[in-house]
Amino acid sequence: MPTVRELSEQLWTGQITTQEYHPVAFSTRAGEEIADGVLFYKGIASANTIDTGDGLVMLDTGHVIDTSALHEEVRKWRPGAPLRAAVFSHHHVDHIFGVGPFEAEAQQQGWARPLVYGHEGLGWNFDRYKRTLGWNAAINRRQFAIDAPQFKWQEQYRYPDVTYQKRMRFTSGDLSFELRHTRGETDDATWTWVPEKKLLAPGDLFIWAVPNAGNPQKVQRYCGEWAAGLREMAALGAEIMLPGHGLPIFGADRIAAALDDTAELLESIEAQVVALMNTGTTLDHVIHEVKFPAHLLEKPYLRGVYDDPQFLVRNVWRLYGGWYDGEPDNLLPAPRAEQAREWIALGGGLDRILDRVQELRAAGNLRLACHLVEYAVIAEPASKPAHALRAEVYAARAQLQESSMARNILNHAALASAQGKRDLAGDY
Repeated sequence: MPTVRELSEQLWTGQITTQEYHPVAFSTRAGEEIADGVLFYKGIASANTIDTGDGLVMLDTGHVIDTSALHEEVRKWRPGAPLRAAVFSHHHVDHIFGVGPFEAEAQQQGWARPLVYGHEGLGWNFDRYKRTLGWNAAINRRQFAIDAPQFKWQEQYRYPDVTYQKRMRFTSGDLSFELRHTRGETDDATWTWVPEKKLLAPGDLFIWAVPNAGNPQKVQRYCGEWAAGLREMAALGAEIMLPGHGLPIFGADRIAAALDDTAELLESIEAQVVALMNTGTTLDHVIHEVKFPAHLLEKPYLRGVYDDPQFLVRNVWRLYGGWYDGEPDNLLPAPRAEQAREWIALGGGLDRILDRVQELRAAGNLRLACHLVEYAVIAEPASKPAHALRAEVYAARAQLQESSMARNILNHAALASAQGKRDLAGDY
């Protein structure tokens, strides 16, 4: 197995791709010292441990499924060093669950309990998760195509001990940790700069992919502020960057390029969307008019392997324009089932619609085929032929998606129709 540095080099130079080493799906489940006193661990997200000379500080602490393995890897590396502190870059569950074993250890050893640092918005978001357990279980089943009815969302969270608003600094041993807030993927995002090591931990503000700034089922994201934060990071001269997902990047020039290019992509999308909105046009027009800069999407660290660039367009619209899409018939709509039955009747009945879906599929127009087959299943939810064709059409379209998020949601629809349902995570 290549080292982390070797894999990073191969990704940067295009010898391997982020489809093969997906920033979320790929994991090492092992720790590796990538620089003096820096242990990198890649589970679903990255979790990084810094030896300060007087104990350890963790920059993100992994998902619950990584908790035991991460603790074991840290202890192999530094058996007797207490964990002094941890920084949560944001509230997402793949970054926040690794502190527990170290707290239990501290109690057993008589050490001081590790302090958790994070933005003041963390607590509100943890509370939001608790209020929406069923919703978060459903949307994550779709996003990751989890065909597991027993899947539950996490109910217990480790709240931070020390919070801040815009920026703060703490020291541990020989090192200082500068925490700065930027709204981006979340409203509580923290990125960390360790000047003595020229080490930058941007959290999910950089993930070796099109930024997760559009996610169709999740709360608001902030492209413009995100880009400004990336520009600020790029000016620091970092020599090591530890992304929230994906592999580290080494070298000041590469780090600055990755951050500036990501900022340029976000800026371009937001500027185009706002310019179109200022003409008073509809969301449908905006979605199909925005042009994504090809020279950026070709970068090895900006492929659309997780979020789809088109999803970012919708999130910019939502930030500046709300939920109304500009189509007056959608303002106070009839139930979709009623609409579907009317369109199926006007089209000559279910059989004719399904025949047309087959024609569209054969012609390669899966986008339109999805619309028609969806109406067919909504109008006739007990129709086995409609569900069978729906499963085929969505599975075929899923195979064409570079974005794992789009691919999984489409595959979720296909899995549902295979069981005679429109959705496995909801009640229909």
